[in-house]
Amino acid sequence: MANPVVAIVGRPNVGKSTIFNRIIGDRMAIVEDRPGVTRDRLYGHAEWLTHRFSLIDTGGIETGGEDELLQSVKVQAELAIDEADAIIFLVDAKAGVTAADAEVAEILYRARKPVVLAVNKVDNVGRQEEVYEFYNLGFGDPIPVSGAHGLGFGDLLDAVVAHLPKDQGDEYGEDVIKVALIGRPNVGKSSLVNAILGEERVIVSHVAGTTRDAIDSPFERDGQKYVIIDTAGMRKRGKVYEATEKYSVMRAMKAIERADVVLVVINGEEGIIEQDKHIAGFAHEAGKAAMFVVNKWDAVDKDDKTMQRFTQQIRDHFLFMDYAPILFVSAKTKQRLNKLLPLIDNVAENHAQRIQTSLLNDLISDAVAMNPPPSDKGKRMKIGYATQVTVKPPTFVVFVNDPQLSHFSYERYLENKIRASFNFEGTPIRMFMRKKNTEE
Repeated sequence: MANPVVAIVGRPNVGKSTIFNRIIGDRMAIVEDRPGVTRDRLYGHAEWLTHRFSLIDTGGIETGGEDELLQSVKVQAELAIDEADAIIFLVDAKAGVTAADAEVAEILYRARKPVVLAVNKVDNVGRQEEVYEFYNLGFGDPIPVSGAHGLGFGDLLDAVVAHLPKDQGDEYGEDVIKVALIGRPNVGKSSLVNAILGEERVIVSHVAGTTRDAIDSPFERDGQKYVIIDTAGMRKRGKVYEATEKYSVMRAMKAIERADVVLVVINGEEGIIEQDKHIAGFAHEAGKAAMFVVNKWDAVDKDDKTMQRFTQQIRDHFLFMDYAPILFVSAKTKQRLNKLLPLIDNVAENHAQRIQTSLLNDLISDAVAMNPPPSDKGKRMKIGYATQVTVKPPTFVVFVNDPQLSHFSYERYLENKIRASFNFEGTPIRMFMRKKNTEE
């Protein structure tokens, strides 16, 4: 099931991006002390206590004026509100209640969503009294916070998660493989869905961006149950002008979260562009099993080396996803489509694979004997033991004397050794170095 969604909204320059960065623990949003810097929504993943949720940082809502950009930002914020399960309404203690705050409040009243009112820039005890006037906005007890100093976030997040829907579990059974198709517009995702299903289940059009929402298509083949999630094409930020197109990106992100296997669809006619890398990165960062599907291969002028060259281009452009298999297909002619589901089955199985601890440690011992960990200033990292802590994706913890002595290149070496011994094709592997308890 996809994570619940929380949107941060408010007029410009109340500190939404600073609050966003504090909650997700990363400086993802541009923070600048002038109005209107955040032009589009930003998305991140956050966790508080046992609750995980997606967070949207919106551009400030400005209700007056005819400026096209301001109207676009307003529309984006309203779409984020529509998508959200709960809303953080952010205001500024220094400025007090403004007419713009009241207008944003009107939008939130109409949305009929749970709202947590947060008063930012309450940097010291002396400012506590400035919070009381925000009761006039009609959203209950205002929560004082300081984005600059990190104050009040426990109370804020407690209030937010209290409004989030309880986890209802997966809407499909554990035995169902959920497959999301992602890619930029007009690469043929909907045509692929229809070709797999053998029917016109999804609207197919030559106009880019026809699929506005994620669509579930359950089916069964050879005793295996699947759900294919077709998503709207993701366009490059700045190249998207329709609000509904931007709205579709969040839906596609949620589809990725729900999926077991993600098909990164590439247009064989047009080749690889930079945006394909960003789109594939969403699946990789989410830890999903993945594969590349090069569509429209029937329309490509080929010689006996064309597929080999295209494969190498994918490997060169997607170094971070060298584990993902590649399949060249044609939704139009059904070329190689018979290989798609068996490959999906395989990567889904690998994504859920668990390695016995004794076998894993034998492998790690052999790897260390062949290539000892590097040393730093005379100190060498010593590996105690390793264990697999979870699946989907397979995640390993290696206990060492000092994690600071670890280097990504050695972690990569260990990962490659694991991949050489066990079939993890199609799935990322996560590896963490932890300090070994000296009392053990």
